[in-house]
Amino acid sequence: MTVYLLAGGGTAGHVNPLLAVAGRLRERDPEALVLVLGTAEGLESRLVPARGYELLTIAKVPFPRRPNRAALAFPALFRRSIDDVRAIIADRGVDVVVGFGGYVSTPAYLAARREGVPVAIHEANARPGLANRLGARSAAAVGVAFAGTPLPRAQVVGMPLRPEIESLDRAALRAEAAAFFGLDPDRPMLLATGGSLGARRINRTVVDSARAITDAGWQVLHITGAASEVADPAMAGYRMVEYADRMDLALALADFAVSRAGAATVSELAALGIPAVYVPYPVGNGEQRFNAAEVVAAGGGILVDDAAFVPEWVTVELAPILGHRARVAAMAEAAASVGHRDGTDRMVALVDTALGGGAGESARGA
Repeated sequence: MTVYLLAGGGTAGHVNPLLAVAGRLRERDPEALVLVLGTAEGLESRLVPARGYELLTIAKVPFPRRPNRAALAFPALFRRSIDDVRAIIADRGVDVVVGFGGYVSTPAYLAARREGVPVAIHEANARPGLANRLGARSAAAVGVAFAGTPLPRAQVVGMPLRPEIESLDRAALRAEAAAFFGLDPDRPMLLATGGSLGARRINRTVVDSARAITDAGWQVLHITGAASEVADPAMAGYRMVEYADRMDLALALADFAVSRAGAATVSELAALGIPAVYVPYPVGNGEQRFNAAEVVAAGGGILVDDAAFVPEWVTVELAPILGHRARVAAMAEAAASVGHRDGTDRMVALVDTALGGGAGESARGA
């Protein structure tokens, strides 16, 4: 029996690909033991047990950013985290550690190296995080979602996608999706979303541009997120919701999108061949611009700075594109040309490589 320890958590960007890989490992070999390493505070504390996996937690020990009391305490706390993971590896007979980044991954990588256990890494962002930059130096296999991600020996595997996205038949579900959201299946649809918390710039500009979009012959599904500060324009062909618990149906109906450029969003849209205007989150280290770079270079997306995404831009730039159906179709093909629907299988194959090729070789062609 192979014992896998999957390390990652904190945000959906780490947890969702972890769960996709966990599901594939368990699907192909029900006798395998899939354990998940996380923290008690992260999103994994809710999602991992809900999927039926055992969650093993260690303390959250962030790397200090400045010399203070926390920095003085860090070395001892970090060593304790490594020792905790070493004990898990030894006690549970772990055969391979699969890391997805986040607070728990660095101690997991170091513990695995000291215990002589191979490591496979998946990096979701085009600009890798600190944990995976450190872990990749000695990992047996490194998979990345985007070409050009600067990690040693990296292989492009794409993003391990949620099963409902990986197998999504958009054409077959279009009528159902339109009925679910109260829209017309025969009219093209623009999906606008800024993520679960929303994006103030996207929300405001899409609402203020509603007439320009609908006048181009399109309808709109606007998912505002929980922090919405906009009112529904109450127009025919414009559907506003705070949250979509059937995002698969939203994507089945979408012919174009306006969104942030988080790694999962870019990967899902490209995999499904949905062209998009990407408005990167303007705060942070700028990784969202890099996430969208490949699909934009291929012609499947348009990158617009947050400050530049205003109603005038929609009227002058986006509306003419929406009115040119052949260009939209060409952009859809370009997006699909750099997308990957098989990221889960590709990552599982790398895990097998880290193990030496002995685990599940016949499963799903991995």
